[in-house]
Amino acid sequence: MKFEHSRLFKDVQLSGIFNDSKTFADAIPKQSWQAICDFYEELQPKDLAEFVDVHFEFAQAPELDALDDVSSVQDYIEQLWDRLTRQVCDQNTSSLLSLPKPYVVPGGRFNEIYYWDSYFTALGLMDSGRETLVENMLDNFCSLIGSLGHVPNGNRSYYATRSQPPVTALMVDLLWDKKSSDKQWVKKVTTALRREYEFWMKGQGELCAKNNTHARIVMMPCGGLLNRYWDNEALPRPESYREDLEDAKHLTAQQKLSFYRNIRAACESGWDFSSRWLRDPSDLKTIATTEMVPIDLNALIYFLELQLARCYLALSHHAEYKKLDKKSKSRADLIEQYMWDEQASWYVDYDIANKCQREVQTMAGATALFFNLVKDDSHVLRMSKKIMSEFCKVGGLVTTLTETPQQWDSPNGWAPLQWFGVKGLLNYGFEKEAKLIGKRWLHTLESNFAINQCLLEKYNVIELNKKAQGGEYIVQQGFGWTNGVACRLYKLFPDK
Repeated sequence: MKFEHSRLFKDVQLSGIFNDSKTFADAIPKQSWQAICDFYEELQPKDLAEFVDVHFEFAQAPELDALDDVSSVQDYIEQLWDRLTRQVCDQNTSSLLSLPKPYVVPGGRFNEIYYWDSYFTALGLMDSGRETLVENMLDNFCSLIGSLGHVPNGNRSYYATRSQPPVTALMVDLLWDKKSSDKQWVKKVTTALRREYEFWMKGQGELCAKNNTHARIVMMPCGGLLNRYWDNEALPRPESYREDLEDAKHLTAQQKLSFYRNIRAACESGWDFSSRWLRDPSDLKTIATTEMVPIDLNALIYFLELQLARCYLALSHHAEYKKLDKKSKSRADLIEQYMWDEQASWYVDYDIANKCQREVQTMAGATALFFNLVKDDSHVLRMSKKIMSEFCKVGGLVTTLTETPQQWDSPNGWAPLQWFGVKGLLNYGFEKEAKLIGKRWLHTLESNFAINQCLLEKYNVIELNKKAQGGEYIVQQGFGWTNGVACRLYKLFPDK
């Protein structure tokens, strides 16, 4: 039995002993989970908090300890890398999945790898001379894909039913110039990329006009295939167990299953949560993630197809190269057909249920620029103007043009979306605009750092004197991808 299905786990999560449900999901049992659960059933203790205190330990977050003599953001980042690095651990008692190589965590409550975070963190590791650590992190991804068939949301057992935006191809790209002459390395990453691609494309044979979705695959009206976010389970999330039950308590049994699936799918998207996925931006219970075909996911899988094709070419597998090259071109055409919103001058998500484009405009659309998908010069120009006139605020790029209480909406800004925007503009020669965004984001980090002496996971980019709000937890400090993107922006714009 999975530990999260035990009576002990449910009792603790519903008791309110911990403000954050993730705390107990990550607890380290002093014996096996099964042994403690059996003892709990036998003992039926009256003092639940005392029982937990006796039988469990909790990992510390060394990055939260004060640093000495930190005078700048860059100095802080350099000192924090070692504190965010976790060494190989062979334990198999807690929810933590063992990895073969050292890795970097985001920080705070996030004391494990997070899949898409790792690419943005790796940008800074490369710029800080820690390339070996990036190689280790890629090896960990290959290991997880080998054992699970995909990289989970994070290296926790309770995350294994879902992935996150697939960035292994981007990690391969970061190391390609140095490593591609090593045929064994190319074979290893090719195997991993192929298996990850199969994970996202699983169920193609199940699709037809009457049944146009299966897991992460969607058959579009023209018959072409695109992808969506999903989760293999429709249950409350162990790391947010109490919260999910509370949100779903007035729903019917069928509505609960849909709610849990869509909440989990939003976690796979990395955008947990956003008006992108909500029918009513003010009501989380209207979440419909699985009914959306996301622009960023499909741009990422387009790049996965390109990178896999490049691997096949490097191995002289010409037939496989041609197949993947054809698939990437087909996906690019489908993205243009279904996701370019002519009126908005932007790439948006596609609504499967209503067979139309979503009205919510988000920085996810910039992934079309980031991956060089935009071929029409007029589209490029209109997108660049929109970025600067609507998304670019005093503190950097705002996440969406819709303001809601959700953390992946306005007025919040996030490091990965700054990078998508800046690099996307640079790809098409908009250096002045990219530099302005980079400088505004770095100014946000520096002005906040002057007060708090740390970096955070997200920021309010409209009112810099206010904290970013939203989410199921308080704003976390550390912070892996904020540090990584900041490093890259300092490198690109050294006069800052």
